[in-house]
Amino acid sequence: MAATASFSVTRPGDPEPGDLIEIFRPAYQHWALYLGDGYIINVTPVDEGPPATFASAKSVFSRKARVRMQLLKDVVGNDTYHINNKYDDTYAPLPVEEIIRRAEYLIDQEVSYDLLGNNCEHFVTLLRYGEGISDQAKRAIGAIGFVTAAAGAFSLLGLLRSRSREKQY
Repeated sequence: MAATASFSVTRPGDPEPGDLIEIFRPAYQHWALYLGDGYIINVTPVDEGPPATFASAKSVFSRKARVRMQLLKDVVGNDTYHINNKYDDTYAPLPVEEIIRRAEYLIDQEVSYDLLGNNCEHFVTLLRYGEGISDQAKRAIGAIGFVTAAAGAFSLLGLLRSRSREKQY
């Protein structure tokens, strides 16, 4: 079950190896996988500097990411995080040894990155469950679909209104 308390560097939680870590950034959540001894594995844009800059616009449009092993406290910075193994009720986690082995194999590798189809949450859930899942991406895709449908409806209404005005004259 997912932990509900939020933690920060000054008030740390006690993650176990293989746990998913959800880090709360100002506009989104960044995801990492806990390796143990204070270290996590996560993806960062290939040419970005410190992990705190992951919130930049560049990370949203990046098509490549680098898998990095970093200290959890360095990645969290001034933000908060919680342990969030929220998919455990739906997907069986792989054995911890397998999760860690797969994660360590990928350290310093360059991987493809796509905000909606292959993001940081997809990356860590693939390691933990063997399947890449991202509710954050599903919500974004749903919002994009809604905005597109609404824009289409407004365009159609505008077209119908302009045609009805033309008939009046």
